[in-house]
Amino acid sequence: MLFTGRLTANAEVNAVKGDKQVINFTVAINQRWKNKAGEKKEKTAFVDCAYWRNSGIAEYLTKGAVVEISGWMEAQGYQSKKDGIRARLICTCDTIKLFSLVAKANDPTDSHEKKAATTGAGKDDDLPF
Repeated sequence: MLFTGRLTANAEVNAVKGDKQVINFTVAINQRWKNKAGEKKEKTAFVDCAYWRNSGIAEYLTKGAVVEISGWMEAQGYQSKKDGIRARLICTCDTIKLFSLVAKANDPTDSHEKKAATTGAGKDDDLPF
């Protein structure tokens, strides 16, 4: 499976069984179209992702960054407090390609507008999440 979208939050690095690490993040994928009346419509799907290969990339996986993900989907079951047993799909990533980076909020030398102009990323107000 191959898809492109924006990260909804900064990626999290989690330790798993000994010295292994996994990077977890969610990507928002937008679909835009016009209906028969010519009105613009939009719908967003959210895909949970796990990347097991290189935890060093986590610092670049920040909210709003545009990424292309290649991987395979896996169903994962879990116990919900309200609804009992539930399932969700997780994309286990083989590759992550970064298309744009968003300025870090705590870096005063990194202007968001400057980054947006050079990378094609919009302001946070334009993001659907």
